[in-house]
Amino acid sequence: MRNYVYFIYILIFLPINSMGQNIKKLKEGELPAKATLQEVAWIAGYWKGEALGGHIEEIWSNPLGDSMMFAFKLVKNDKVSFYELGAITQTEESLLFQLKHFDSNFRGWESKDESIKSALVSITPNAVYFENFTFEKVNHNEMNVYVLFKQKDGSHKEIAFNYKKE
Repeated sequence: MRNYVYFIYILIFLPINSMGQNIKKLKEGELPAKATLQEVAWIAGYWKGEALGGHIEEIWSNPLGDSMMFAFKLVKNDKVSFYELGAITQTEESLLFQLKHFDSNFRGWESKDESIKSALVSITPNAVYFENFTFEKVNHNEMNVYVLFKQKDGSHKEIAFNYKKE
């Protein structure tokens, strides 16, 4: 009976907690992981790739003023589809990933005072796990960014963005 209950637990709860193959979530009551901006400084640079049916680029600044800011752009058919602006900021002993979306005319998707915020779940020398976002260092000139997208039907889908450093 105990094995049966354990099996049912795995079937029901494991998919909810794992969400995506490369995505991690904080457990209820769990505090964000401790880290500094210097541990994620390898993200800084000009990155290009292809995803979402177009060309993508991300530009990350070096750590300065307790933050690393970034800009993202998706271009389809030589036209900007949307932008993202955001930062990784130092908060106490952890890091916070924050972003806002804008259409091609810089009209915000989120309300004026709102942004998407993701706490740091864990960090290794080659990966930074924020809730719903993972940055994976493949090598000095390549990284993967995994994003958990909510679908119209309420399910979640992990999308991989492969970038090469310019």
